[in-house]
Amino acid sequence: MDDDVKIGLEVHVHITALKTKLFCSCPSDYTGKDPNTVTCPVCLGLPGAIPVLNENAVKYGILTALALNCQIAEKLIFDRKHYFYPDMSKNYQISQYDGPGSMAIAKDGYIKLNDKIIRIRRINIEEDPAKIVYPTGSILTSKYTLLDYNRSGTPLLEIVTEPDLRSAKEARFFLEKLRSILEHLGICDCSIEAAMKADVNISVKGGERVEVKNVGSPKDVEDAINYEIARQRASVLQGINIKRETRHWDNERRVTVPLRTKETEEDYRYFPDPDLPPYSITPELIEKFKREMPELPDQRAERFVKQYNITPYQAQVLVNEKALADLFEEITNKYKNYTKVANLLINDYMRWLNENNITVTQSKAKANHIIELFEYLDSGLISIKIIKELLPEMILTGKTPGQLIKEKGMTNIKDENYLEKIIDEVLNEEKEAVEKAKRDPKVVNYLVGMVMKKTGKRADPQMTVEMIKQKLGLA
Repeated sequence: MDDDVKIGLEVHVHITALKTKLFCSCPSDYTGKDPNTVTCPVCLGLPGAIPVLNENAVKYGILTALALNCQIAEKLIFDRKHYFYPDMSKNYQISQYDGPGSMAIAKDGYIKLNDKIIRIRRINIEEDPAKIVYPTGSILTSKYTLLDYNRSGTPLLEIVTEPDLRSAKEARFFLEKLRSILEHLGICDCSIEAAMKADVNISVKGGERVEVKNVGSPKDVEDAINYEIARQRASVLQGINIKRETRHWDNERRVTVPLRTKETEEDYRYFPDPDLPPYSITPELIEKFKREMPELPDQRAERFVKQYNITPYQAQVLVNEKALADLFEEITNKYKNYTKVANLLINDYMRWLNENNITVTQSKAKANHIIELFEYLDSGLISIKIIKELLPEMILTGKTPGQLIKEKGMTNIKDENYLEKIIDEVLNEEKEAVEKAKRDPKVVNYLVGMVMKKTGKRADPQMTVEMIKQKLGLA
């Protein structure tokens, strides 16, 4: 924890649950569409075009506010946030501002992060600007930029924290928990590219606040913050003034680079949008949405501990990603060794996904595949080592365990005569280990490993241990 560091986040969440944009009837899903084909006069900001609010956005804003323990406004007021930038063709963004004469949908909430409270300053509903495309993939090396207005006008929630975070790791944990809450609410499919982004505000003692714009994942946020902390501390030590500015996270080089001098709130010249009347949020409406609230991650983790008798740590890891928690419950509906399932998903399944940058939803190894794996294990046909070998191929190909076992000939060897022959070879070759095993039974594991090596990990582990102990007089 860094006492000289203050970090605040402005998280922008695409409300993927909405099928149309925030103020027009254009589809909000532009995946795979040709650039600038999912547009209309409203989302292009053409003169005379009048926005009309998608009321379902209010529902998702209220659900988020309830989940984040916020005070919900009695009325919703949309403001124009003015700035000149090519990604917003009308030169203002329809957003919300919690100031005189204006009102965000919610404020003064919190998320509990272990034993620490991270305060939520406000939640806004706003439209997304267009997508800026750098032909080379980097702002530094591209000679020009391209604009795709398909994204312009898609509905966003902006969730702004107080500067309560003190480290890059804490910021990543916060975003992962927020992501899980939003997924459990059904508001955002965060596996979609750019569905959740963050502007990161960072300051160290002796310097001004620096904003890093549009960082795309919790891991990238962690890396960007670590870079900025190191850069700003080095500047302070050298007596270099840290100016208030906006910087860009270069994902290729893993560094931040200057974009522009940071704007102040006065620069944006907020005022209420005259085309959008205030929207009343009644107590009855809030109560209605309270009744519709699904089970949230912390509640689900508590239930997992009670229902499945797994550890609190295992439960928290599982619910950290809704798709993983769903997979766990789908498996345990049919396979009842809950701890074994949790261990495999947390220690092997997720580790392999993370190492290969694959999401749970992208994995081709579904619940029925993993249930089949455990059934083969319990029958003695395969060992846990074989499970760990099969799992990556199942994830990539979607082949069933039965198909892979047949293709690779990976069933356990239980032929006693064959095993005895291999064991005798190992005992003859490893005479020093044999003598040590007679004094220290733990060395038997080494001898078992040598048998596994000779049999391509196919020797039945339990039979091998018992036969070696019998031969050494340890049974």
